[in-house]
Amino acid sequence: MISGQKAIWKRLRSSKLFVIGLAIFSCLLITPMLHLPAWGNVSNSRIQFVSPNWVAENIKDPNLRILDVRNSPLDYIDGHLPGAVNVADIAFRGPREGLPVQYWDNRKLAEIFANSGVTNKSRVLVYSDGRDVLGASMVAYLLERSGVQNIAVLDGGYKGYAAASQTVTKVFPKYRPGQFTLRDNTSVRVSINEVKNLIGKKGVKFIDPRPADLFQGKENLWVRNGHIPGAKNIPWPTFTDPQNPHKLKSLDEIRKILADKKITADDDIIVSCSTGREATLQYVVLKHLLGYPKVRVYEGSWTEYSTYPDLPVATGPEEIS
Repeated sequence: MISGQKAIWKRLRSSKLFVIGLAIFSCLLITPMLHLPAWGNVSNSRIQFVSPNWVAENIKDPNLRILDVRNSPLDYIDGHLPGAVNVADIAFRGPREGLPVQYWDNRKLAEIFANSGVTNKSRVLVYSDGRDVLGASMVAYLLERSGVQNIAVLDGGYKGYAAASQTVTKVFPKYRPGQFTLRDNTSVRVSINEVKNLIGKKGVKFIDPRPADLFQGKENLWVRNGHIPGAKNIPWPTFTDPQNPHKLKSLDEIRKILADKKITADDDIIVSCSTGREATLQYVVLKHLLGYPKVRVYEGSWTEYSTYPDLPVATGPEEIS
């Protein structure tokens, strides 16, 4: 019986039709797998803006890690949220291949988060003060980029928290470094090569949150000045309260700002700024608070883009579409 089965299998393998059929079946099986995202591209992360009351309700959660990302250590020493760890937002960036203020490589980012007590199971709250809401949104973005699932930004920042008469302390927290394995989420960002291919493509919208004079190329700051052709200029402070840059305007107000610029949830949105920091606020708001499904950050931003002499540069006000 077995020898008969072997003979039949041998004749099948020698058949051209069998070989062709097997090849087609293999292609049908493998092709869908090629379109499945890799682990690093799958993101279930959530970033929310939370109130001082939310902090009061959650601050005793042993799984909550609080990052105070103010750049002045003396501000932290003078007073901070209970349990907060001070890690300045400037610690997350440095030079890379001649370019300044680029995000550190994954190994170093993982080390910073681990030394701050973050684990892969942590819930993380980020806050800052002064004009550094961008520091808070940047670190929140990097947490998502690194695979952290549950992230919050303190709406109103430290100023708003203290004004709400919530508890502050001068006591430093005691904790052990976390066991943190970085899971690189590449779906949140684009590279310079992707930017090259996306310029002028239908359905792609670039948002530039820099001040109007930088956007228009009026200031002689970089080697080449201006903006990516077709980009929409939405300066980042337009999303925040004029009296407190850490507090967002209502989502209805922000929706109107985007509608006036003809930016919709159907667009493939790339946010590009000066150094990859300003872009993170609009990234977080559009993707996580408004639910726009296709939003990414061009981390190199104008610092990198301006060094490529072959790339197109537009100056003056944005194009009217």
